[in-house]
Amino acid sequence: MEAGARTGDAERRWRLVHRGVPALVALALVAFVLGLLVGGAGRGERATARQFATYWAAGDYGRMYELLDDGSKARIAFQDFAAAYRAAAQTATLRSLTVGKVDDRIGDAIPVHLTAVTRAFGTIHAVLELPVSGEGDQLRIMWREHIVFPGLRSGEQLTRQTTLAPRAALRARDGSLLAGGEDRTSEAPDIAAEIAGRLDLAPPEEAGSLRALGYPPDAKVGVSGLERVFERELAGQPGGTLSAGGRMLARTQPRPGTDVRTTIDPKLERAAIAALAGRYGGVAAMDPRTGELLALAGVAFSALQPPGSTFKIVTLTGVLEAHVATARTSFPVTDAAMLSGVRLENANGEYCGGTLVDAFAHSCNSVFAPLGAQLGAKRLVDVAQRYGFNRAVAIPGAAASTIPPADQIGDELAVGSSAIGQGLVQATTLQMTVVAATIAMDGRRPVPTLRVGTRPRFVRVTRPRVARAVARMMRAVVAYGTGTAAAIAGADVAGKTGTAELANTVPTEAQDDGEAVQQQDVPETDAWFVAFAPSKRPRIAVGALFPEAGAGGDVAAPAVRGVLAAALQHGPGE
Repeated sequence: MEAGARTGDAERRWRLVHRGVPALVALALVAFVLGLLVGGAGRGERATARQFATYWAAGDYGRMYELLDDGSKARIAFQDFAAAYRAAAQTATLRSLTVGKVDDRIGDAIPVHLTAVTRAFGTIHAVLELPVSGEGDQLRIMWREHIVFPGLRSGEQLTRQTTLAPRAALRARDGSLLAGGEDRTSEAPDIAAEIAGRLDLAPPEEAGSLRALGYPPDAKVGVSGLERVFERELAGQPGGTLSAGGRMLARTQPRPGTDVRTTIDPKLERAAIAALAGRYGGVAAMDPRTGELLALAGVAFSALQPPGSTFKIVTLTGVLEAHVATARTSFPVTDAAMLSGVRLENANGEYCGGTLVDAFAHSCNSVFAPLGAQLGAKRLVDVAQRYGFNRAVAIPGAAASTIPPADQIGDELAVGSSAIGQGLVQATTLQMTVVAATIAMDGRRPVPTLRVGTRPRFVRVTRPRVARAVARMMRAVVAYGTGTAAAIAGADVAGKTGTAELANTVPTEAQDDGEAVQQQDVPETDAWFVAFAPSKRPRIAVGALFPEAGAGGDVAAPAVRGVLAAALQHGPGE
């Protein structure tokens, strides 16, 4: 009986246990599925939060705005939304934003770990409680004013106070002080007055970018000359306090700038100032072997004018490259050429022609305008752009020299006018000096620099054979052409004059008696000259522009000669 009873009890327990197994399995399965659903929803919500932060890090405010809920979009327009983030980034001097871990949702917020790297305040690590509405795939960001920067809390605004360290010094090539201390004193006040530049409140067009760097609103910054060119190095790194409401988010000390030794050679700068002789114009001197700018006087890199016949260096390069003509090609001696049914005359109605060398030496518009038209707008513009036209100059304040796009120049008269540096062609003295320096370097364009020790950089413009042919013709300009006033005894000088016409310089019938011509007190031509020397082993390239001053050979060539002579006597940089 006992054994049978025990057997019956075991059977009953077995039936009870196994009868509950299906129920337990079902409960476990339900819990597992619910876990998947909750976990999946959580992952989807975290993904949306991460997506919002990732768009933020990329500056894609449009896609950020798309993730807002309808109520947020009703409260703030996209333009204001984007402006709020840009303003916060500017205040914080934000450089980059990195998205880290995204935590599980807590109530109506998802914590997002962010790292903000700023220019003025260092690196800030913070957890942003990102407000959200909805659930799962329907989750959207519930925008609030404080989520424009990591570390802000509800009701707080981002503010800052910044300062700059004392400004560093500007020095000439030989180490002499050009500008230093709070009052920017100089050991060479005559040079400093010409090239150092001045300090003032930031101009409106630069105020925003300087604020984004951390500059205080009352900071005096370089607004001209070398002070502007080397503003960042001289000013150093702003520092100060970044605050969220009354709380400090970050604090740094301003870092002083470093003294800058420029390429300006005091001897050549004084020679350039003397060449201007108080006249309005620009003079630039460059070491073509390095691109170092040894002198800049007047409006050497800021004023744009038609380059006149100095641009024929560019046209001649294209003509030789395309085999439109050779040095021995002969042209009729005449006073004008007909293009598009219009007479395009030589300066002052002069007659010239002969070989291509002679036509270049005597700057014959009657030869080079038709050659330019034959070369064509597309090839002319291509050569000009290789020389640096239509390209920004890596010097703050420097104007970019321009030539219109080929399809906008116009008919053959317009192309021919452009080929002789007229029409809508515009250039600075510095640009045309670079053109001359390119020929000096066998067709390699030196990239200008104002900092001593910068590694020389060059851009190939044309083949050495073409550049050497142009150089030979530039020597003829000084030897017996329009640029003889630039000749220096014992030194081969290669150059090119330019007399850019601002109006018709050929006397009309009404002016034949000479009386009307004498009444023209202001010359209607810009005077240009560019050159390099010694022509076979160049050490210096110089350009000069004198607006409304007369003929290039009479006015600009002697000015350039003075700077060339100073450089050859002492050696640039010595």
